[in-house]
Amino acid sequence: MTTPALLPLSGRRIPPLNLGPPSFPHHRATLRLSEKFILLLILSAFITLCFGAFFFLPDSSKHKRFDLGLEDVLIPHVDASKGAKNPGVFLIHGPDEHRHREEEERLRNKIRADHEKALEEAKEKLKKSREEIRAEIQTEKNKVVQEMKTKEKKPLPPVPIPNLIGIDGGDPEDNDIRKKREKIKEMMKHAWDNYRIYGWGHNELRPIARKGHSTNIFGSSQMGATIVDALDTLYIMGLHDEFRDGQKWIEHNLDFSVNSEVSVFEVNIRFIGGLLAAYYLSGEEIFKIKAVQLAEKLLPAFNTPTGIPWAMVNLKSGVGRNWGWASAGSSILAEFGTLHMEFVHLSYLTGDPVYYKKVMHIRKLLQKMDRPNGLYPNYLNPRTGRWGQYHTSVGGLGDSFYEYLLKAWLMSDKTDHEARKMYDDAIEAIEKHLIKKSRGGLTFIGEWKNGHLEKKMGHLACFAGGMFALGADGSRMDKAGHYLELGAEIARTCHESYDRTALKLGPESFKFDGAVEAVAVRQAEKYYILRPEVIETYWYLWRFTHDPRYRQWGWEAALAIEKYCRVSGGFSGVKDVYSSTPTHDDVQQSFFLAETLNVPIRT
Repeated sequence: MTTPALLPLSGRRIPPLNLGPPSFPHHRATLRLSEKFILLLILSAFITLCFGAFFFLPDSSKHKRFDLGLEDVLIPHVDASKGAKNPGVFLIHGPDEHRHREEEERLRNKIRADHEKALEEAKEKLKKSREEIRAEIQTEKNKVVQEMKTKEKKPLPPVPIPNLIGIDGGDPEDNDIRKKREKIKEMMKHAWDNYRIYGWGHNELRPIARKGHSTNIFGSSQMGATIVDALDTLYIMGLHDEFRDGQKWIEHNLDFSVNSEVSVFEVNIRFIGGLLAAYYLSGEEIFKIKAVQLAEKLLPAFNTPTGIPWAMVNLKSGVGRNWGWASAGSSILAEFGTLHMEFVHLSYLTGDPVYYKKVMHIRKLLQKMDRPNGLYPNYLNPRTGRWGQYHTSVGGLGDSFYEYLLKAWLMSDKTDHEARKMYDDAIEAIEKHLIKKSRGGLTFIGEWKNGHLEKKMGHLACFAGGMFALGADGSRMDKAGHYLELGAEIARTCHESYDRTALKLGPESFKFDGAVEAVAVRQAEKYYILRPEVIETYWYLWRFTHDPRYRQWGWEAALAIEKYCRVSGGFSGVKDVYSSTPTHDDVQQSFFLAETLNVPIRT
């Protein structure tokens, strides 16, 4: 049977009653009369209890919804200027009290009728055999599956694809540069071909064990993360046969209706981002369709009291939660702040504003919040709307939030002034409180923890050199030259973190304490997992300055990866960049194909 949908009533959400058939033991064909009678009594009592609670519990519309100062964002129909009995408490007022009462009465009558209908259906079901009930259940399941397939096949509205410049720009005239580009392409082929042989359909590859690999960010399912993530690189490199192999796998095997808990952030940037990039490059509709199907599965993650999404969501049930290690059950700035570009494009491609509204809601909420020293803490509780631990980082937990603010402005053809202002405000606070110069003259970005600056910089934070250069044009008070120079200083520091290791590959993080500069101290920070951030900054600085040293630094990093990370079955990260005989971690990350190898080919 079909139960009533969720009904809004007096500011609360009333879930549907589950009045489906009872469970039957497998060893009995029918229920005895006495059992039927008892079950009917229990069912009637349950309905009566629900009905009584509905009418006699206090009317929730007379109580506050939020006491966070966020009502104009979270509850558009709140009027804070009338009827408040306590400061900071907002009451919900309808525009017409009489009409409001009539609507409540109509809803009560509807629920009454639905309950009576459900009771009659339950009585009828008790008269049927187990086989008849199971057949009905299967029929209903088939009906739901068919409806889902029909929904998935519904065509999306046609929209113009932007004209992409530079995808087929031809080979460089310089013979040396052309040879280097071909070498990067060969490295991509080595990574892809081995994944194709040993890990096809798995999320990632174990190149030494020569088998598939996955982590908890992708859940328990084989979703082909490497395939989706690498599509744009394959296309840009002209590896069209490999691109078509990936497209066929996606069309026939990529299924999001799985009982799997995934990271909203990782799935957004790797899957939705990868699919949208492939669509814009190739124009193949299947990529757009799959991106929209996945986005619909992520929407339940936003069902929190504040609209700040959970870190994880089950693709089948829609149940969300946060990482157990995050401060007091908080969501993470770099995760919920790195959805904007993909979700805006989803609204553009589908004509459905829901995606745009979700990410703009996040932005509006952040704008209303106080920030200690102008800095955005990395943790925000999605239940209370309050910051968690006061920890600010431009590296892990914070990084891409700032990147997406800047790129939202650029993506809007520089018309999203709100995003630009948020970026400029944030960067000014970061420069004031986090960016310092070491005794040896190296500029670094530290981390702010509870009023104290930790003089440590992560590999992830090295992307900021490129971000500062990218954001130089359009900066306040004609400071373009200043931010371009700041980007160059960060690039130099990150190059030093590579140059001071035995492998000429950078550690996961490095310190600036006393005599130690740009060097990892703890063993747990000495690994390199094929990350792209340093090479990405080189690329931006080369593009904006055409200083040949950035190209040379990028090539040196590529040679080091080729020498120390290449194995017969692909490419692997290393556990200690300071050891001349490195131990491999036996993981070929999907972002190695999507980002690390993507950057050098475009120089």
